[in-house]
Amino acid sequence: MKKEEDLYAPVKALLEAQGYEVKGEVGAVDVMGVRDAGEDPVLVELKLTFSLSLYQQAITRQAVSDVVYIAVPKPKGRQARRVMKDNHALCRRLGLGLITVREDGFAEVHCDPTPYAPRKSKPRKARLLREFQRLSGDPNKGGARRGGLITGYRDDALKCAAYLAREGASKGADVARATGVVKATTLMRDNHYGWFDKVDTGVYALGTAGEKGLAEWWPDGGAPQETKAD
Repeated sequence: MKKEEDLYAPVKALLEAQGYEVKGEVGAVDVMGVRDAGEDPVLVELKLTFSLSLYQQAITRQAVSDVVYIAVPKPKGRQARRVMKDNHALCRRLGLGLITVREDGFAEVHCDPTPYAPRKSKPRKARLLREFQRLSGDPNKGGARRGGLITGYRDDALKCAAYLAREGASKGADVARATGVVKATTLMRDNHYGWFDKVDTGVYALGTAGEKGLAEWWPDGGAPQETKAD
């Protein structure tokens, strides 16, 4: 489809099949459908692709009617599924309906305009709060690159490294008790950053890589500083 008006006939046929009288370019509205007296009219904004301006226009139409749709050609290609998923979710959050039109003229409704009531995820909320509590102070600048952040895991590793730097080779249980890192033994055994050397069963020392990591991320040996890239 090369022009927005190519979308009109399929969208009109879709609405007429549902009992609407449909007209195009009514005032500033691309497509308008009216059915029963007292019922909100259906308003549809046509565009050749998803865009910010399309959503802005559709949101403006919500001042007139609660039944507002956007209509675009059905996406194609490798990213089509992702594009549809993302824009379907955005339409739901904005209370908009979504219509796509295939090249053969088939118009399909993917969601209807309804008030959005997001479902809260208790597990995700709990994980986020745990991550918040694990961080020492406020080591990261909001908006910083992900690779240069002190995560809760890195913060725990730094606590273990700082303890070993002070006390020397130690049992994991002692490190856990002194630092508050409950899984200190597992963390040092897994050795994700390559910082820890196993000395004996359950006993670990800070390796050369750990000394460098500690100097880079916690220059004072105990408080998070401005982060650096990995």
